[in-house]
Amino acid sequence: MAIDHNKEYILKLAHDSNVKFIRLWFTDILGFLKSFAITIDELEDAITEGVRFDGSTLQGFIRTDEREMIALPDVSTFKILPWRPKEDSVARMICDIHQMDMTPYEGDSRYILKKNLQKASAKGFTFYTGPEIEFFFFKNSGQPEILDRGGYFDLTPLDVATDYRRQTVLTLEQMGIDVISSHHEGSHSQHEIDLRHEDALATADNIMTFKLITKEIALMNNIYASFMPKPLAAQNGSGMHIHQSLFREDKNMFFDKNNSYYLSKTAEYYIAGLLKHCNEFFVITNQWINSYKRLHEDFESPTRITWSYASHNALVRVPLCRPGKPNAMRIELQNPDPSCNPYLALSAILAAGLKGIDEKYKLDEPLYIAESDAGPKEKSGIPHLPAQLYDALSYFEKSALMKEALGELLFNKFIDNKKLELDRFNRYITDYEIQEYLPIL
Repeated sequence: MAIDHNKEYILKLAHDSNVKFIRLWFTDILGFLKSFAITIDELEDAITEGVRFDGSTLQGFIRTDEREMIALPDVSTFKILPWRPKEDSVARMICDIHQMDMTPYEGDSRYILKKNLQKASAKGFTFYTGPEIEFFFFKNSGQPEILDRGGYFDLTPLDVATDYRRQTVLTLEQMGIDVISSHHEGSHSQHEIDLRHEDALATADNIMTFKLITKEIALMNNIYASFMPKPLAAQNGSGMHIHQSLFREDKNMFFDKNNSYYLSKTAEYYIAGLLKHCNEFFVITNQWINSYKRLHEDFESPTRITWSYASHNALVRVPLCRPGKPNAMRIELQNPDPSCNPYLALSAILAAGLKGIDEKYKLDEPLYIAESDAGPKEKSGIPHLPAQLYDALSYFEKSALMKEALGELLFNKFIDNKKLELDRFNRYITDYEIQEYLPIL
């Protein structure tokens, strides 16, 4: 039976559950979860009128001014935090950010995703997504000191973090997040948890909740969980492959029983949109300098602007679908990493795919298995994905599509943040430079 998430229900649930504090969550432009707490006595007013706070925290590293905003809790996101004491329970609610006149704030990334989902809805589409989230458990946050030397799908004793992963999955389920599977990933001390397909807004909320829960479980076990894309130089980095499909009512628009591999024309146009505009959205899905250390052909990651049914190196993979399960038809975008802002990432991806559908972009032939195993010379005809943050940001700055999808305010703020990151890095002296140059120069 569906739960009635109205104000009266939430107030009763909070009091019956002995909730003392409610954490109001929101996400800044760079994908960092922010929060402040109110007491149970303030909950009714918060639901009705919102709560004032300093909105400059939404701007990432670039905070030019203090600006009062209103955080308005989304009552459907009320959840009691299972890792907090039961005698004085703590709940969370995810907020939409409004200006003082209660109009939506254009710098709120959750609002940006809602706007893009509305564009899809106007075309008759519902956007469903399911993430495969990779991460590391380390001994501490100071150095990437591994807990095990396990590999892909390894079980104990190599996978000593099985219990930590199990605790994470159980806590996710207590928070209402459905998990499909979990396992040890290919790198030492690396793990993957796959979430069930949801509408894209629920997916983005779930990813933010997932990252906090994983870090909380690690903290309770005196270890550290990291979503850094590439913490170990000699091991694969962490990605966040995003499975996607478009539905019209209860029909999967990516499925066609009469087409090759059951891939519909709509899906082909969508994939072609991702391929044509991937350089433009790449800095949103891979936003840190470290993100580009992961994207190397030797480390099972996408490096080429193409699609395939099997290759790790292709930007898009199309998993094989059973003819009797049309709702399972989907495409998989392989380049995002778990350190991105999921609200912006899903907005940018959807905009690119819908552009392909609107313009009926032609999809070229896929990368076949023999080609995917070929060396760099044999792959020379297939264009590379951006290899560093500066290149990706340059494509993004020139993109009218991304400016339209994200809105001018957020578009410009994001660019300012990335330019600041590049400037900081360019002034930083790395250990590599000291080791390589100091003895000889």
